[in-house]
Amino acid sequence: MPVPPVDVPRKGPIEQEVRKDENGKYTGEEAFLNTLDLEAFRKDIRALGKKLESEQGEADMQHLKKIIDFSNLCGVVGLATMFTDPNPITVLALSLWTYSRWTMIAHHTCHGGYTKEDETGRFNRGKFAIGNLQRRMFDWFDWMLPEAWNLEHNNLHHYNLGEDADPDLVERNLAHVRQNNWPQPLKTAYVLALISVWKWVYYAPNTYKALKVEEMRKKGMEIPEYADKPLVLMHYFNKDEQPQSNLVPPGELITKVMGPYLLAHFFLLPAPLALISGTAFWHGVANLILADILTNIHGFITIVPNHTGKDLYRFTTPAAPNSGEFYLRQVLSSANFNLGNDVVDFWHGWLNYQIEHHIWPNLSMLSYQKGQKGVEAICKKHGVPYIKENVFERTRKTLDIMTGAESMRVFPAEWSIEQEAKRKAAAAASKPAE
Repeated sequence: MPVPPVDVPRKGPIEQEVRKDENGKYTGEEAFLNTLDLEAFRKDIRALGKKLESEQGEADMQHLKKIIDFSNLCGVVGLATMFTDPNPITVLALSLWTYSRWTMIAHHTCHGGYTKEDETGRFNRGKFAIGNLQRRMFDWFDWMLPEAWNLEHNNLHHYNLGEDADPDLVERNLAHVRQNNWPQPLKTAYVLALISVWKWVYYAPNTYKALKVEEMRKKGMEIPEYADKPLVLMHYFNKDEQPQSNLVPPGELITKVMGPYLLAHFFLLPAPLALISGTAFWHGVANLILADILTNIHGFITIVPNHTGKDLYRFTTPAAPNSGEFYLRQVLSSANFNLGNDVVDFWHGWLNYQIEHHIWPNLSMLSYQKGQKGVEAICKKHGVPYIKENVFERTRKTLDIMTGAESMRVFPAEWSIEQEAKRKAAAAASKPAE
């Protein structure tokens, strides 16, 4: 069966290619595939996931409340001091307030991590931050529209991880940087500048584009070929070469997605300070802007390196949800950071449990703490590589991918095709005869 081609902008060391020996056995980093019992791996992962889910309850809600309380404390400190000259304490507090509302509270709530345990209904994934501007402002107010982020992240990213259908595939999205002839220092400077504004330059428009494309699909409209290309704000100034900007009218992006947050967060929020003085008001604006830049940097460092690096994989074929290979891919294309207690995990936005989160996206933050060692042990038992590394080292590896200094590994498609055939055959054999 031929493997469909994938547009992978390759630029990196030759050892990134998948290799076999003269006997047809995988070598090097892929050698574990020769002996991996994929079904046994699936059963072990499923069993641990079911155990963790069955144990969720009041302790998980109390843990969420603890995180919310600390997030609110950051907000109180930042808001109470933002009338002062811009300073590290105010900026950091405001930044952590915004960061924690997204990466910890909204992220795990929108995945359904607390839907069953929350008796109030506020942290129900079907209600949280969606439906109207009031809920968005009260639950999770950020550059991205929650409905759009839920689709792009919870669905398209999680269930197409590392594939071309993954909207957040960094190696593909940064092809224009990887393939150009700029000097390496200039490429690095360019991507470092993007990091400070990536949420509103890339994430807000691209998540909303995904929502618009899904609306087109539901209406039976023809989806243009360029719809799978990332949309960033700069594309609106170059529509001839970047037609994907036609999918999202700029006025709609401003009024429905970015404008409400820009107006409310940066001008209405500090508006009461104008009663003190004009200087106090503009101090508030300045502190909020600096905090937003810091949140962008903090968010990038703890989010993007989760799935980027020369030791992580891209895939050229799909995998059935919750199949053995699906679970395998969540491990092979994800990296954890330092972890183990609420203080360390808060600073990492609980994104340091990325492997566990991608295996079971609908569990709570507390469950990831409980389940991490179990997942690592299962991977060791089956010989599956499990990466856990310092976040700054992962960021360095991410920058190498973004600039084209390195390339991600490409998973052997023939192995995936063979495993999928086995899975379908087993499923067919287990069906009762009609």
